[in-house]
Amino acid sequence: MMKNKTLKVNRNDPCPCGSGFKYKKCCLGKNASDPKNLKAEYADKYGIRLKQPADIEGIKRAGRLALDILDRVVPEIRPGVVTDHINTLVHEFTLARGGVSAPLNYRGFPKSVCVSINEVICHGIPGERALQDGDIVNVDVTPILDGYYADVSKTFFVGTPGPEAKKIVGVAKKSLAQGLSMARPGNTVGDIGWAIQQYAEKQGCSVVREFVGHGVGLEFHEPPQIFHFGRKGDGIRLIPGMVFTIEPMINLGKKELVILDDQWTAVTKDGSLSAQFEQTILITDHGFESLTPFDV
Repeated sequence: MMKNKTLKVNRNDPCPCGSGFKYKKCCLGKNASDPKNLKAEYADKYGIRLKQPADIEGIKRAGRLALDILDRVVPEIRPGVVTDHINTLVHEFTLARGGVSAPLNYRGFPKSVCVSINEVICHGIPGERALQDGDIVNVDVTPILDGYYADVSKTFFVGTPGPEAKKIVGVAKKSLAQGLSMARPGNTVGDIGWAIQQYAEKQGCSVVREFVGHGVGLEFHEPPQIFHFGRKGDGIRLIPGMVFTIEPMINLGKKELVILDDQWTAVTKDGSLSAQFEQTILITDHGFESLTPFDV
């Protein structure tokens, strides 16, 4: 019999864990053979709670409800509809399906959904503003179902969109796709932000800095923060069991924003259009799984 030998793995060799990634982008610097140690390390060092199979199934169920809520809203995205009507639909539909709307009364937010029109970047409070032909509107929903949270948003056209509306919605959707393309074990949160920023800025658009993606599932907002700009290789390394949102907010003009007097509504400082798409994802052994899947 041959004697066992210690295998030397170089930084650029395939990782011995079998992930398919290079050792330097995967298990270098961490004990990949002991998931319990890794779970404790991420909890202690970053406050990140890696999700277990039962958690993942619960978040998936909340994610299906979130997508059903958006599907219920779609027929109401038309000229003349006031945003408070959308809030009522979301609130009642969520309750009817056994859920609770996480935004309602969260840190004082007064409604069950965020509805953000045109220059509103995020956190638009539903009210008496009516949708108009040519508007774009983001609807952001977060239901709680059996104690689990899932977060998702889409930006819709109202009536017939103009060329600027088509551009910003297309760039925002593709920005999410670029971020998702970097969501795999061994990459970092910085890789996600880098990919989004590189793409959006090449299209002549800008990335909002003040609002980020976040861990989600057991609470509304958990670590880590997911910046939508940044440098490759920066930040926390992604490992299986992490659940978080990617939700780039992309402006047609400059990145600067203003918070209105209600202390919630964020608008572009230059009045340009802003759009956003968001999914909740799970980092798996070999990539990611969207827990709120839709085509991007």
